[in-house]
Amino acid sequence: MIISKTPCRLSFAGGGSDIESYYRENGGAVVSVTIDKFVYLTLQQKFDHHIRIGYSRTEEVERVADIQHPIVRHCLNLLGPRQGIEITSHADIPSRGSGLGSSSSFTVGLLNGLHAFQGRHAAPQALAEEACHVEIELCGDPIGKQDQFAAAFGDLRMYHFHPDGSVKVEPLICRARTLEKLQHNLLMFYTGITRAAGEILREEMQALGRERQAIASMRRIVEHAHAVRHELESGNPDGVGEILHESWMLKRSLASGITSPEIDGWYESARQAGAMGGKILGAGGGGFLLLYVDSEKQPAVKQALRHLRRIPFRFENEGSKIIFYHPTTLDPERDEDEREYRSGL
Repeated sequence: MIISKTPCRLSFAGGGSDIESYYRENGGAVVSVTIDKFVYLTLQQKFDHHIRIGYSRTEEVERVADIQHPIVRHCLNLLGPRQGIEITSHADIPSRGSGLGSSSSFTVGLLNGLHAFQGRHAAPQALAEEACHVEIELCGDPIGKQDQFAAAFGDLRMYHFHPDGSVKVEPLICRARTLEKLQHNLLMFYTGITRAAGEILREEMQALGRERQAIASMRRIVEHAHAVRHELESGNPDGVGEILHESWMLKRSLASGITSPEIDGWYESARQAGAMGGKILGAGGGGFLLLYVDSEKQPAVKQALRHLRRIPFRFENEGSKIIFYHPTTLDPERDEDEREYRSGL
């Protein structure tokens, strides 16, 4: 059995600038951090030659082409094997529509596991690029690149999306007490609303491709990513709260489904209770609400949002990794690959 463990992420600023219709013309930047909410993938060599996939449903097929789960189908077509494997997934949070990038964490974790299954190491850059290829090009999902890179690299980082399609990854250099205060002052609530991000992102992509006001708003949102980096590296995490508010006000205008009267009501209640700023994570429309709140005002904010479920979390400094490697040897031709992989752990 092989088990991969891949973190989810929360984004502070710049989300949307990682979409191709924007960064191809303007470049983009995102600041995000991974958290201790994980997607786990287990891979086991199957006794027979069938393929068994376990997620919210169970599939057992004889050919890769018959797999209904598009990400699994494309990953197996890309890397193999083509038969005799069982794959199951588990997650700490809802697997779709959460805004924490869990779908990309699934993809990165599966690719990492498949490389290990065949006796290979995979570097974070390669995992991120392969995951982007699978989700954006092969599956045709209208998403950006930030989630795949965050899942592969982990930690608090800035991602630069260049017009040529390349991505530069930089760590943020912050004092320990700055990160601790940032983490302590962030509250996350589950709205209970799950949504498919596709329609929101398609509308956002169309706006960024042709509407001058949307492009101007996104340029300002990219500036916010650089501002978040500056505030954190300068030791001022409170500045992040103010940036979150301004950035959320801009993002709401990019597509009709990003917010709703219900979400606006929760956000306004939190602000009146003392939250400096916040946002709906991911594409918007539901999932998780992130807020920046000074410690002395947190009881009031928790009371104001008492009907929502608060989700405690901690920052996670590692990206996708193999946490268990003990393959079942049913094929003698795989012995040498397995020995080489174990020797490199």
